[in-house]
Amino acid sequence: MSLLRSRFLAVVTRCSPCSARASSWWSHVEMGPPDPILGITEAYKRDTSSKKMNLGVGAYRDDNGKPYVLKCVRKAESQISAKNLDKEYLPIAGLADFNKAAAILALGENSDVVKSNRFVTVQSISGTGSLRIGGNFLKRFYNYSCDLYLPKPSWGNHTPIFRDSGLELKGYRYYEPKTCGFDFAGALDDISKIPEQSIILFHACAHNPTGVDPRPEQWKELAAVVKQRKLFPFFDMAYQGFASGDINRDAWAVRYFLEQGINLVLSQSFAKNMGLYGERVGAFTVVCSDTDEAKRVESQLKILIRPMYSNPPVNGARIAATILNSPELRTEWLEEVKGMANRIISMREQLVSNLKKEGSIHNWQHIIDQIGMFCFTGLKPEQVERLTKEFSIYLTKDGRISVAGITSANVGYLAHAIYQVTK
Repeated sequence: MSLLRSRFLAVVTRCSPCSARASSWWSHVEMGPPDPILGITEAYKRDTSSKKMNLGVGAYRDDNGKPYVLKCVRKAESQISAKNLDKEYLPIAGLADFNKAAAILALGENSDVVKSNRFVTVQSISGTGSLRIGGNFLKRFYNYSCDLYLPKPSWGNHTPIFRDSGLELKGYRYYEPKTCGFDFAGALDDISKIPEQSIILFHACAHNPTGVDPRPEQWKELAAVVKQRKLFPFFDMAYQGFASGDINRDAWAVRYFLEQGINLVLSQSFAKNMGLYGERVGAFTVVCSDTDEAKRVESQLKILIRPMYSNPPVNGARIAATILNSPELRTEWLEEVKGMANRIISMREQLVSNLKKEGSIHNWQHIIDQIGMFCFTGLKPEQVERLTKEFSIYLTKDGRISVAGITSANVGYLAHAIYQVTK
């Protein structure tokens, strides 16, 4: 290198603001708060107690406390592997066989919507991605309102998903702390006062985080008010089959609304009911007035999706489609998902039974009455803190537990601990 060039580079290096700028571009960025659920998991991992329990994570565990891969999923994977398929991109809307099967699963084979083909379903990156597609679609094309009403409380991620989609978030009464049940009167009163043509979100089944669902007769009254007020329903269905063990029962509310002539949008996830957590398998469906409208809506959904993630992953959709479209695997899946649901139901019953054996005089019936993976125990923040400090039992401060974290081996310990902090 010449002497002149060396001196030039030295001057440039001294004068260059790059090093200074590189350290200050993001100096204004503040440290964000840790995710509450992940924070619980981290604290759980640090705990050295042999009796520690993680009741925060929302993922199914078997009765040994281990992650569970469904047998039908393994068989589907084997069938897919044997076909020696390529890894080419999917279309923007995803795997067609999966989309159709997901829609039929949710809406029902005999649905007028399905028979008349007046719907469009696109594959999404699990339930979260489906909700985000829905939020963006409504922000861009729902011309009547930007107000979205969530139940109070709702899944924690609903708020940032829809807020970042550009929607204005509001709420309606849902959970009654005094009874640890559904505040039907409050919900009905609030919904009847929501401005017409606003958007309202419902959990189709296994409400997260409370585990509290309306009964069919209550759903009927809610549907009547929605129809009267001309509200637009957005259903989030993350637990079909996993809630009660019956795919038709868990989809009842969605299908009833459609029978009443109420068009809607629907998000689905196959994380819980097929155990495809890391595969990120979901779907977003828009029910339309006719097939022509469905085609136009599909074209715009593709335009939304293209700059978001271009197209969805293929492997999980192939697994789900193989299971749903194979009579043998579908039957096996229905048996397995019912088995998972029954284990959750059994853990609820065993927890209450053990609380009674401990001598608790509190009414714990709500633990049995609630449904799905999560349970709002009614425990107060100070009681939750004691559970963690004294018994190494980890859960969210609002008293929500993931029932999937309870096993036959630790349910007695959990009941004893709850009794100690509530007596």
